Amino acid sequence: MTASNITVSVRFFARLREALDTDQLSMELPTGSNAGQVLETLARRGGEWSQLTGGTPLMIAVNQAMARPSTPLNNNDEVAVFPPVTGG
Repeated sequence: MTASNITVSVRFFARLREALDTDQLSMELPTGSNAGQVLETLARRGGEWSQLTGGTPLMIAVNQAMARPSTPLNNNDEVAVFPPVTGG
């Protein structure tokens, strides 16, 4: 990590974990990044990763608190990404 970057842990749950074939990864982002930028950066990988942006609604939590894409990130934050939960 450089002085102008932060490192965050990204966790995937439910169908995302299976589709992306991973449950967790670490990524480096510029200081001042937000939760939405995590999804945008990963979606640029293409393939299954592209589902992280676009039409499929996803929920985001930062440090186990529900968050918006505009939620700012700090070094060592945990970003969790999961599909909406429905009950019945």
